[in-house]
Amino acid sequence: MATHQIIRNLALGLPEAVEMDHHGFPSFRVAGKIFATLRAEPPRLMVKLDGEDQANLCAAHPRAIAPVPGYWGRKGSTFVDYEAIDEATARMLLRLAWTGPKRLRRRLEAKLDLRHRARLSGFPAL
Repeated sequence: MATHQIIRNLALGLPEAVEMDHHGFPSFRVAGKIFATLRAEPPRLMVKLDGEDQANLCAAHPRAIAPVPGYWGRKGSTFVDYEAIDEATARMLLRLAWTGPKRLRRRLEAKLDLRHRARLSGFPAL
């Protein structure tokens, strides 16, 4: 089970992510753009996903992941009951939502690729 603090740490661990207030709730941004918001009550994370990712994840986790009702949901805003997912799923959702500038996306993709290659080869990740 993911917790409020785990979600916060994962979001702030993404390149150049910062936490700012958004209508009384924490939001996580990169280059001024919100990629996630977080609430303690109810325990809910909102991530911005592309339409295909949103549809696939909602179908795979119908009890934990759902589009935000209305316009915002049609644009990719997605609610996640973070107490119903594990830390790995939370990490994946935040990485999908993170929308940094191209230079940062390339750096994150390269880092993830190195970790994947290390796992496949049996060597420790960098």
